[in-house]
Amino acid sequence: MSIASMTAGPRTLFTDERVRIPTRMFSTSAQAVQHIVLMIENLIRERRSAGLPCVLGLPTGSTPVSVYRQLVRLHKEEGLDFSHVITFNLDEYYPMQPNEVQSYWRFMHENLFDHVNIKPENIHIPDGTVELEDVEAHCLDYEQKVRRAGGLDLMLLGIGRTGHIAFNEPGSSPVSRTRLARLDPVTRRDAASSFYGEEHVPTHGLTAGVATILDARKIVLMAFGEHKASIVRKALEEPANEACPASFLQNHPQAVFVIDEPAAGELSAIKTPWVTGMVDWTPELIRRAVLWLSTQANKGLLKLTSDDFREHNLHELLREHGPAQVLCKQIFSDMLNTICEHPGGTTPTRVLCFSPHPDDDVISMGGTLIRLQEDGHEVHIAYMTNGNVAVHDHEAIRYANFVSEFNQMFGLASEKTAELEQKVIDSLSRKKAGQIDSDEVLAIKALVRKTEAIAAAEAIKIGYELLHFLDLPFYRTGTVQKKPLSEADIEIVLNLLETLKPSQIYVAGDLADPHGTHRICAIATFEAVKRYREAGGKLEVWLYRGAWQEFEPHQIERAVPLSPQDLLSKRMAIFRHQSQKDGAMFLGSTDKREFWQRAEDRNRRTASLYDKFGLPEYFAMEGFVQWNGEPV
Repeated sequence: MSIASMTAGPRTLFTDERVRIPTRMFSTSAQAVQHIVLMIENLIRERRSAGLPCVLGLPTGSTPVSVYRQLVRLHKEEGLDFSHVITFNLDEYYPMQPNEVQSYWRFMHENLFDHVNIKPENIHIPDGTVELEDVEAHCLDYEQKVRRAGGLDLMLLGIGRTGHIAFNEPGSSPVSRTRLARLDPVTRRDAASSFYGEEHVPTHGLTAGVATILDARKIVLMAFGEHKASIVRKALEEPANEACPASFLQNHPQAVFVIDEPAAGELSAIKTPWVTGMVDWTPELIRRAVLWLSTQANKGLLKLTSDDFREHNLHELLREHGPAQVLCKQIFSDMLNTICEHPGGTTPTRVLCFSPHPDDDVISMGGTLIRLQEDGHEVHIAYMTNGNVAVHDHEAIRYANFVSEFNQMFGLASEKTAELEQKVIDSLSRKKAGQIDSDEVLAIKALVRKTEAIAAAEAIKIGYELLHFLDLPFYRTGTVQKKPLSEADIEIVLNLLETLKPSQIYVAGDLADPHGTHRICAIATFEAVKRYREAGGKLEVWLYRGAWQEFEPHQIERAVPLSPQDLLSKRMAIFRHQSQKDGAMFLGSTDKREFWQRAEDRNRRTASLYDKFGLPEYFAMEGFVQWNGEPV
């Protein structure tokens, strides 16, 4: 089965014996969400027509947000009735007040319950305010309420990177019930950005147990994005075990995984389909297989032999598209053609890089920006959000103090500036962990990011007049949770395209999180490009990756070589983003290297792989993929 044929629509993967749970894969998360919403809608209407309640188990987190938004739309536009729906949420942080920004009680009301006609008495969420001595009784009562409601008709689940479902972390028993559970360190790190630091994330949570989940009549687990690929493979292809609680769904007769193509990336049927059975050999899959063979055999492309193909289960490829010499020469030539010393061409033109955060440009494609600048192109950078959520409180205080001292030093001090400084300090000193900043603090944090972006661009010789600070509305919440994309966001991007009329644009293609800033910015940009082209505008669209990963060699359509000096200049530009030092720790990454270290490692890894394929050797490379107009 080729990658191309799999992107046309959903595909059931249970035909591969390695996949132990029925699985539907969609080319995009939007298609997967549409499928899940249709399942829920049909169930609600079916139970309603039979005069029966519809009992749903619901998750929180970024993954189900689009599902809830679609359900709200169905209620408002198509009259989907929630008056007979009973809901049980899976978990809640402990301790946690319901009005706190990170509260799952607040999350559910803001994203679903406040917008549909569900009865308040039909909403059940574990109570993060109960006294510790009352927790056990509260959990028992929760179980009894589920039973009194007739049990769960449908349990909707997400999956954490540890394999946890709800707060059932690795080590959870398959017979566990609703209880107070200790959160895994990885789970707490993943939640760190919502709490403005890992140290503020609660160590415990109330959770429905594995057995409680397995009691549901039907279970749908959602997983979207590349960052879920590894744990999806473990849950689906490895035997059920306590190290991956989601794998216990293998024991449920009506469990199904609904995933997008990136989340399926590590499944054998997707990653190495030639190992699992017959393959429809498209050019894309041939390139992937031959490059994979080169790494497995530890040989350059032009050194591979027929024996290498046969020894690694690629005899079908050899028979259909061989001989080996011809096949490998073709892939070698294809990869050689991806190497591009002059990404903007040799004739000076106008280029625009869209940077979701104020540092994504230099972190992700700083070397290419240097090359474009050196080749005489007019290089513009559009910073799509102000990035203020990622600035520590102490940075805001430091800059407020600096302005105060500056004004004192040069006789510019006034009662107004002193009052503002004190207001900022007082606001931050009273601020609780994870609380939303005041407007003044948010403005200061945004200014910190803006001035750092200006300094970073200057480091690669791009002047202030070529920088554009779009400050898209969807981002302006002061929290990690963002507003839905709006027409205003798209119009801002479109207006910039119409003003600059660039021949090339670069867009962050780091789309792992369906509701992350990169993804929303990409969707806004793609829609703006579509409208721009429909009006007669012409431009190329190239995707780059963010700080966390690089495109794999079989995906790369353009590889820009970087010299040691290019990489050093890129590092110096990244250094200008001082407030983002140790940003990985603040954002909860398990990778504690700084941004510049991760960026350099992945750039050098790409160059190393090209070298191992027998291609020209370079110090480092940045990889790009051309956007072909497909939805994300």
